[in-house]
Amino acid sequence: MTENTQQQPAANPELPTQYAPAEVEGKLYERWVERGYFEADENSDKPPYTIVIPPPNVTGSLHLGHAFEHTLIDALTRRKRMQGYETLWQPGMDHAGIATQNVVERELAKEGKSRHDLGREAFVERVWQWKAESGGQISGQMKRLGDGVDWSRERFTMDEGLSQAVKTLFKKLYDDELIYRAERIINWCPRCLTAISDIEVEYQDDDGELVSIRYGSGDTEIVVATTRAETMLGDTAVAVHPDDERYKHLVGTEIELPLTGRRIPVVADEHVDPEFGTGAVKVTPAHDPNDFEIGQRHNLTNLAIMDERAVITAHGPFQGLDRLEARSAIVAALRAEGRIVAEKRPYVHSVGHCSRCKTTIEPRLSMQWWVKVGPLAKAAGDAVRDGRVKIHPQEMEKRYFDWVDNLHDWCISRQLWWGHRIPVWYGPNGEIVCVGPDEQPPTGEGWHQDTDVLDTWFSSGLWPFSTLGWPEQTDSLAKFYPNSVLVTGYDILFFWVARMMMFGLYAMDGTPPFHTIALHGMVRDQFGKKMSKSFGNAVNPLDWMDTYGSDAVRFTLARGANPGVDVPIGEDWVQASRNFANKIWNATRFALMNGATVEGPLPDPSQMTATDRWILSRLNKTVAEVDAFYDDYQFSKLSDSLYHFAWDEVFDWFVELSKTTFFAGGEQAKVSGRVLGEVLDVTLRLLHPVVPFVTETLWTTLTGKESVVIADWPVDSGFRDEAAEREIELVQQVVTEVRRFRSDQGLQPGQKVPARLDLTGTELAPHEAAIRQLLRLQPEGEGFSATASLPVAGATVALDLSGTIDVAAERKRLAKDLAAAEKEKAQANGKLGNEAFLAKAPDNVVDKIRTRLAKADEDIARIQAQLDRLPQA
Repeated sequence: MTENTQQQPAANPELPTQYAPAEVEGKLYERWVERGYFEADENSDKPPYTIVIPPPNVTGSLHLGHAFEHTLIDALTRRKRMQGYETLWQPGMDHAGIATQNVVERELAKEGKSRHDLGREAFVERVWQWKAESGGQISGQMKRLGDGVDWSRERFTMDEGLSQAVKTLFKKLYDDELIYRAERIINWCPRCLTAISDIEVEYQDDDGELVSIRYGSGDTEIVVATTRAETMLGDTAVAVHPDDERYKHLVGTEIELPLTGRRIPVVADEHVDPEFGTGAVKVTPAHDPNDFEIGQRHNLTNLAIMDERAVITAHGPFQGLDRLEARSAIVAALRAEGRIVAEKRPYVHSVGHCSRCKTTIEPRLSMQWWVKVGPLAKAAGDAVRDGRVKIHPQEMEKRYFDWVDNLHDWCISRQLWWGHRIPVWYGPNGEIVCVGPDEQPPTGEGWHQDTDVLDTWFSSGLWPFSTLGWPEQTDSLAKFYPNSVLVTGYDILFFWVARMMMFGLYAMDGTPPFHTIALHGMVRDQFGKKMSKSFGNAVNPLDWMDTYGSDAVRFTLARGANPGVDVPIGEDWVQASRNFANKIWNATRFALMNGATVEGPLPDPSQMTATDRWILSRLNKTVAEVDAFYDDYQFSKLSDSLYHFAWDEVFDWFVELSKTTFFAGGEQAKVSGRVLGEVLDVTLRLLHPVVPFVTETLWTTLTGKESVVIADWPVDSGFRDEAAEREIELVQQVVTEVRRFRSDQGLQPGQKVPARLDLTGTELAPHEAAIRQLLRLQPEGEGFSATASLPVAGATVALDLSGTIDVAAERKRLAKDLAAAEKEKAQANGKLGNEAFLAKAPDNVVDKIRTRLAKADEDIARIQAQLDRLPQA
């Protein structure tokens, strides 16, 4: 184990009888921040360890997903800090363009105003005012959780430095012809009046209608099906597969488009699936992404028939109708003309909705700014393929490659006012000038800046290096870039992670933004169902922190965290973690009251009991095991390892086995007290990254030192004592088996029973006193009668149960249980021996019967053994 060199302050007061998280957590966190424990020094000689926080939205509050992710990151950074790394956990928030603008617009609506009443400049100022007054409440909640971030470095994606970084990168991409402006299909929200990214589209199954419509007539008749009948007003072709014999005679001809008075061509395109439906599809290039691609290949007209609010603009009787009103009216008009061939209603299909306002998304042709992702995405894929970046767990690599290898150009412009305004100016004669951060924009009559802002993911894609001062070549950038690891959910692997990879490699001369991408799953309820307010199963982690303490919430989340796998969580599990924290507290109090100490070196193993040597051997194995799990991001396994070592081996076995030594006093008690102090010291340090508050209180009380936050991380000393481990294992076998027997006989845990222990020829003799104490076994007195004898681990434990149980009644009860088990066995054998039954019964039914048979055999053996141990009545 490592020696810690912290100065020792005045002695700590005794521990209270009960742990009260609410009384200590806030004070401890304030102390950590005041003492600068979390602040990173770019001029340090220590090796760097860097993690950026996935920036939460400025509008957001801490939800369980945040708490989960932050717990994992905090555990990693706290451990690395204790290991001697210059550790930076970079905090900050995202300006969350569309979400923040919506919040402020709703406030204005309460005043009877819109953003247009204020004008752009005044509205943006109003948003900054809202941020100052109401935004960023999540920062205080992060402190409640115990996040060890460097608050002195907190950033915001709209702050001056990051705004400079955004302008610099935009200019660089533009000059390298990797940014361009073009008219294409985008996701459009008619409520928010902006293009939105794929990640901001939520798909759900909606009840709609599938209508089959007859285009043309007679020999030129073609039937097409659609769920969006209103878009037929913008059809500019019908497409069929070039090998489809049914329509070859029509390819190159024109057919009538109902209700419009227009004729449209029939084109042959391999995109069409001849086996699906009628094998013919309507083509609306201005309102469908696939149709747009067909239109590009065949030089079709892009005919937009809706405005930005999804109101029909096409001339005719439907002009001015909302798209849904138009849908019903158009179907009715087609029905009146005899054009409807079939109608399926309801027709359940997947429909995209705006994640902010839940409005149905409208694919819309629009002039937007785009990033040409081809070369950027290739670099992002190559960095993983050549091993510069590891994805953990490795099986997630395929999903990453499927995305980056098939990435479409990225629409980066948004029709909002809140965000990074696109640094492009337009002149009176069609000039287009991209202005860098240190350049003066053109002036004069007719010049104006683009009104759009950049997609939020653009600025957050720069997060790993912009937060360190880029484009300036700062000491922080030199020290802490690239990041050591990115910890994030697999759900944003494609959106945020891929963009950081592309921009980091591009801006930082081929150096990826992080060495490892550690992906975790989503937090779900205890039944594995997605948490949602609409499902009624959403949980506010702050409520659990108030009730059970932050450590309990953290430990529960870490214990469920298997790499890349969703995490079920329920309140019962948080209660169990609270009980674990209480167990640590109570066991440490007992240890401190019974001589546990960290003063002086550990005694030589020759001075120790086998119990002492056993726990030190197990301690070092646990240190090695926990280190291996940390390095493999196996948070669930490391938490389980610590839980079982602390609760089972230290508190339930070592402390209990050592009580006789402590109560006897003398030199041996002092040796065991020093061992117990060492075990607690190391165990608390191992637990600290996951449960920081309770371990801080206990460790400083135990050691008298300043803080476990800056203590040394334990190191496996290499000490092993397999012989002591085997010896204590025998003790555990005896205690476990006799406890089981006592329980089977209905004896109360505290009920004392006279017993004779024959430990001849075993290694158990030195442990007789401990065994008797653990099992509540009295010495055999006058008149001792061995009414039950248990051979176990080479020893024999004879018990005198006379006077403690009614042997006749117990035999009667066990005989009844045995008869029931034998009847169950006979029934199961009867069915399994019936060939006719086996031929007809499903496999799962047969498996259940085999399981019942095995259980019956186990019950018969167990009950018979209990009967054999009872004295004759």
